Amino acid sequence: MNKISFLLLALTLAACQPEAPRSDAYGNFEATTILISAEANGQLTSFLVEEGQQIKEGQFIGLVDTTLLHLQREQVRAQIGTLPAKLQNSLAEIEVLDRQQDNLERERDRVARLVEKKAATPKQLDDLNGELTVIQQRIQAVRSNTNTANGAILAEKQPMLAQIALLDEQIRRAYLYSPASGTVLTKMAEPGEMVGIGSPLFRLGQLDTMRLRAYTSSHQLQNVSLGQKVEVLIDEGHEAYRQLSGTISWIADQAEFTPKTIQTKEDRVNLVYAFEVLVPNSEGKLKIGMPAEVNFTSSSTQATNQ
Repeated sequence: MNKISFLLLALTLAACQPEAPRSDAYGNFEATTILISAEANGQLTSFLVEEGQQIKEGQFIGLVDTTLLHLQREQVRAQIGTLPAKLQNSLAEIEVLDRQQDNLERERDRVARLVEKKAATPKQLDDLNGELTVIQQRIQAVRSNTNTANGAILAEKQPMLAQIALLDEQIRRAYLYSPASGTVLTKMAEPGEMVGIGSPLFRLGQLDTMRLRAYTSSHQLQNVSLGQKVEVLIDEGHEAYRQLSGTISWIADQAEFTPKTIQTKEDRVNLVYAFEVLVPNSEGKLKIGMPAEVNFTSSSTQATNQ
């Protein structure tokens, strides 16, 4: 057998070999990310964050300058301290009026005795009683005006206390704490920079559990259900696969065209359904964007690994 005949025979045998079984679905890993933003205005005086750093929920990560807020709070406190000095004291004026009232009452009593003895006229007694009524009205007016004025002064205290509470809350928000645990994916600010409310500081990724967004055909969709355990394959070496376990957490309710980055050119013209698989990443080997394959049954996995 010459070399050409041998080559043709080899090609024929190779063509007769069955095509390697394909997985049921293909996709890429994603992760839940959180954009952490500033909640205060000012200079970022401290920022203890680096890309790739592991951060725990509630961990202190930075501080926005609070000098101006502290000064404003002390100013309001000083204003509250001056309120007692503004209060009106009408005791001295009322004491003078009380003395006048006592004198008029003695004079009235004297004139009343004279009237009984026909030594004074009733008009004199009436005049004294009128003066006493005026004095009593003046005393009531002074007390009422004083209470009204002091009430207005004391009413200024409540808004000031509310202003202090607002400043306390602004100071609290200047201290930066991580709202969740995760890995710092992107750092967007540096110490010394001016930040404002809503300014992005860093992006936090929760990589302990990865989401595999994959696509499958409508034919395979009948094998998919929420909460179902599936086999996930990731590349390990040149041709080998590493097998992981995942749980289906979401299934699209509408079909879409297959992303161009996966499957063959013929498959890309077909409609497929997206779904997501939660895969534990305890060892940290799964990365965002890493490709993976999904098999819905163990027989498919075994065939793929053959």
